[in-house]
Amino acid sequence: MTESAKAAQPVSGQRILVTGGAGTIGSTLVDQLVDAGAAEVVVLDNLVRGRRENIAAAAEKAGDRLTLVEGDINDLGVVRELTAGKDLVFHLAALRITQCAEQPRTALESLVDGTFTVIEQAVEAGVKKVVASSSASVYGLAEQFPTTERHHPYNNDTFYGAAKAFNEGMLRSFHAMKSLDYVALRYFNVYGPRMDAYGVYTEVLIRWMERIARGERPLIFGDGLQTMDFVHVHDIARANVLAAQAPVTDEVYNIATAQEISLAGLAEALLAAMDSDLTPEFGPARQVNGVTRRLADISAAARDLGWKPTIGMDEGLRGLVAWWQAETQGISA
Repeated sequence: MTESAKAAQPVSGQRILVTGGAGTIGSTLVDQLVDAGAAEVVVLDNLVRGRRENIAAAAEKAGDRLTLVEGDINDLGVVRELTAGKDLVFHLAALRITQCAEQPRTALESLVDGTFTVIEQAVEAGVKKVVASSSASVYGLAEQFPTTERHHPYNNDTFYGAAKAFNEGMLRSFHAMKSLDYVALRYFNVYGPRMDAYGVYTEVLIRWMERIARGERPLIFGDGLQTMDFVHVHDIARANVLAAQAPVTDEVYNIATAQEISLAGLAEALLAAMDSDLTPEFGPARQVNGVTRRLADISAAARDLGWKPTIGMDEGLRGLVAWWQAETQGISA
């Protein structure tokens, strides 16, 4: 049996640790792991960004197969205890890119030191495979579009992107040193239910929904020509499951839709999803980051993982709006 073939790991009947499992992507993954018949799912989350409510439905369905541990990936003792006896580790715990810029030392301790602890303990515990979350931020403003996984990381100038690139390097190193099987997934622009509607670092879609609900036009800073490659959280979670199951190791994959939409186009699509006849409002340009275009090549994920996105922007935005209305206005989704 080849190295790659041995790296294929089932989900059904497996004991699994999910770091950051009460967050947007993590909790959606937990839903899918429970549905796939995991024998045990342990969620480690400090509940700074994650919410207990996000895994409530999974907990009800799973019963004693699902456990939430409120703790931090920087706590070596906790990570060691929770990793022992696990077959799979899905590592999703992270900080927002904006918080990393404002608090780089905190970001270092969490994204770098914490990730090292997770990887180290996975090796010590004999975990069969780690599936780790990376980011398109490692590319910065890419030089080729669609952007493949072979694109260099030297255009990135964010601490978040630097930390994610280093995370990938640590995984490669532990694969070489200790034969750790892993797959890393570079998410592009994530959206969907359970986005952080209340935190300091809420996404632009949340802010726009708030404005539209008040009868105010969604505000775009600049000309709105910046493009993104949005991918729905349910598709991202499914990519994690497939990455565990696929006969691949020591690989990184783009997870996106291979379709770009401008900021102005996104605002118009959201207005349509909210059945609003408002139009976007444009304000003075504000330099948030230098990435003016994102468009992924996702052929490798299709080839090796059997993964393709299934949720289009119109369907995804309407689902996001329904979830947000249920969360904030008591409207049944």
